[in-house]
Amino acid sequence: MITDAELIARYDGRVPRYTSYPTAPHFTPAIGGETYASWLANLPAGEPVSLYLHVPFCDRLCLYCGCNTSVVHLERPKRSYAATLAREISLVAATIGRRLEVSHVHWGGGTPTVLPPDCLTSLMDDIRSHFTLLPGAEIAIEIDPTSLTPERLAALARMGVNRASLGVQDFDQQVQDAIGRQQSFEETQACTHALRGIGITSLNLDLIYGLPHQTEASLERTSRLALSLRADRVAVFGYAHVPWMKKHQSLIPEASLPGAQARFAQAKVVRRVLEREGGYVPVGLDHFARPGDAMADAALAKNLHRSFQGYTTDAAPVLIGLGASAIGSLPQGYVQNASAVPAYTAAITKDHLATSRGVALSADDRLRRAVIESIMCELEVDLAAQAGVFGADPAPLLADAQALAGFQADGLVTWDGTRIEVTEAGRPFVRNVAALFDSYLKQQTEMPRHAVAV
Repeated sequence: MITDAELIARYDGRVPRYTSYPTAPHFTPAIGGETYASWLANLPAGEPVSLYLHVPFCDRLCLYCGCNTSVVHLERPKRSYAATLAREISLVAATIGRRLEVSHVHWGGGTPTVLPPDCLTSLMDDIRSHFTLLPGAEIAIEIDPTSLTPERLAALARMGVNRASLGVQDFDQQVQDAIGRQQSFEETQACTHALRGIGITSLNLDLIYGLPHQTEASLERTSRLALSLRADRVAVFGYAHVPWMKKHQSLIPEASLPGAQARFAQAKVVRRVLEREGGYVPVGLDHFARPGDAMADAALAKNLHRSFQGYTTDAAPVLIGLGASAIGSLPQGYVQNASAVPAYTAAITKDHLATSRGVALSADDRLRRAVIESIMCELEVDLAAQAGVFGADPAPLLADAQALAGFQADGLVTWDGTRIEVTEAGRPFVRNVAALFDSYLKQQTEMPRHAVAV
């Protein structure tokens, strides 16, 4: 039987996370504001959309963070950014030209709650003014549990937030010191109690393995503490050490990071605790949900989706991104706003859409996106059937699938010549399977600088 060490040696390369296809490194400046405006004006009628609002500020800088954010303490730049965001909401709505229904609103960052409470509630009012929130629409927000003041908590209630994602990462003190994120279990527990006290009963937790000084024992303890918080969903990410992209990560000594085999063992420990002791249902690559939760149901029903926020139950065909660096997904392709706040602000202030890059989808992109999403979400795909849905010749996909022979020999997939199914042993390597159908990855002439697969 093949060992974990052998599997890691074969498959722990650098591959995309596939929160989109084509992936963000293949976006280009050829897609700008004029193109985005035409896409918005021609959105299909009769289907709800989702909104994502990005707030690129935090109260503190966590050394492991890979998000587009910076530490801002002064109130003036926060209010200025909120005003720009409000202006963008109005501009996008005017460009669409009609009132759209919204099924999901997600506030991300950064830490969205660093905005002044009155700005948060005002922005939510702006959304309701320009869009129609459907009954039962999910309004989700990401929270740093150490900075949820009573004023911020009250703002969440007024906004109508009904799902909150809490960053935990690890409860071990040595790990927290190494990543610059001090956060006690008691603070996190108090945050969950406070959120539930105002009616936000749907809670997500984020954990990370592969951080400096983590051990299997420390992660086992963290996982058990996380269980006691009774979150509906838990995301378990592998730390992506990319100091060439995020300079502050260079402050984490590479010698303090666990090796590939240790990372793999850590991930298995967290999964064992969540599944065997907590009864969570595994969802895709790295999410877990309580039985009966909508995400668990979607995974079992093969109706899961993947977006820039990871796995989601959101089936809306349109995601409108708002804020600096925000990415939108439309039937025509992907768009991304300028990442730097000054560039984003300059565009919106002139009443120009802040789109700085994107990609228009080709017929082949649409087919391969569907194949990759099916592999990432359902852990299976029938290549011939999927090609048939798009009226395409399955031959190119079947040619790519010849590389599955090694995966099948290692027990990671089953493959009958047209249908692929990722086994439980292959779940940690699902990104590698998906990458076989990434035509852009094959065309790269330089070494890809993605995060490691495991």
